[in-house]
Amino acid sequence: MGLSAKIRTRDGWAVSHAVVTVADLTGTQVLRAEADAEGAVRDTTTLAPGPYVVIVTALGYAPTASTAIVTASGRAELGAVTLARQGGTELPPPGPWTVDPAHSSVAALAQHLGISSVRGRFTDFSARIEIAPDEVEKSSVEAVIRAASIDTGNGMRDDHLRSPDFLDAERFPEITYRSTGLTAAGSDRWTVHGELTLHGVVRPVDLDLAYLGTGADPWGGTRVAFRATTELRREDFAMNYNQVVQAGIAAIGTTLKVELDVQAVQGESLPQG
Repeated sequence: MGLSAKIRTRDGWAVSHAVVTVADLTGTQVLRAEADAEGAVRDTTTLAPGPYVVIVTALGYAPTASTAIVTASGRAELGAVTLARQGGTELPPPGPWTVDPAHSSVAALAQHLGISSVRGRFTDFSARIEIAPDEVEKSSVEAVIRAASIDTGNGMRDDHLRSPDFLDAERFPEITYRSTGLTAAGSDRWTVHGELTLHGVVRPVDLDLAYLGTGADPWGGTRVAFRATTELRREDFAMNYNQVVQAGIAAIGTTLKVELDVQAVQGESLPQG
């Protein structure tokens, strides 16, 4: 007896915060039920046989309305109800996601001698993403980077970057980023607002974030991909070292372009093996 349904996105993810409202043909509400963590609705309220209007709503999704027939047994089985995300882009399911360092990169580019760029990357980092169930703008991210893991492909240069002239990795072994909020910049783009702790200095830093998609991986898990960029000024983080070569050209530029390519696995931890 009662109502049953499964609320899904177009990609098949459960919409755990969906609400199902049932009204009779006079417009009187006779039932209201919320989906569980799996997007399932199971309500045991007995309904009189006949036609009803069923409205399914969820924050961030376009509402749907349909007609359901309650049989003589007092049951109405809606089956799978698909909700389309407002803005058109389906997003990954809510909950925790763990960044996979083996399939992600944290890179920075600095101008060298005013004519070319030096690219470096950090090889030791971890991060966790929490995608909010109701509004994606309430999602969060925390990341920790080991400063000593800088790698530019040149050992002497890397040692200099780890020194007190730059990262001072011995005194400040960790670079951390914690988000404070998100602002939508398009259907699949956001500005992530957060605080970066680098070289012992804490400053607000915004990331330009693009969502690249979600899919199954060969190990039975689900992955999501993002790309984010930002620019930092070394002097904002008390890294003022520079060497000036002929004609006043700086050996290393004062601005760093940061590029993050991220894959994250659904869940609290990475798969073993």
